[in-house]
Amino acid sequence: MTEYFKTGKLVAAFGVGGELLLKHNLGAKTSLKGVQAIFIEEKKESFIPWFVESARAKTDDEILIKLEGVSTREQALKLTQKEVWLPEADFKNFSDKSSPINLLGYEVIEEQKVLGKILEVIEQPHQVLCRIDLNGKEAYIPLHGETLVKIDNEKSQVIVSLPPGLLEIYQ
Repeated sequence: MTEYFKTGKLVAAFGVGGELLLKHNLGAKTSLKGVQAIFIEEKKESFIPWFVESARAKTDDEILIKLEGVSTREQALKLTQKEVWLPEADFKNFSDKSSPINLLGYEVIEEQKVLGKILEVIEQPHQVLCRIDLNGKEAYIPLHGETLVKIDNEKSQVIVSLPPGLLEIYQ
């Protein structure tokens, strides 16, 4: 089964020809050259492909994108505020290797125990929060100078040392 990674959000219609503004968190300026389709989650874990007619970089974190079947501003407006996902291969190809978003799918490890896979990365001014599934519950693991021990890119692992009691709040 293909794994999908949240890449950004369609934030606005652009112009009158159906173009959309995609605000992404890939960590690098990109036009998504070569991507044939983006995916929108219509229902939980049900991704609908939208085929890309054209895309061009606007800023470091924005892309103007034209989708097949969307030719008017009104059609584009119906897609605004929707989350955009990419298949793992496309995501890994376009995300900046040093960007925190590249930690998606990594396992969080503390004291050689797997806590869970990183499902979402939330960048904040002084830390990064990683959302994981901890024993069936949503948990947020902070990554900053005091909690991050090591990132092992070969094993796709983030090794942490968490403050006492942090995990207990999720029990």
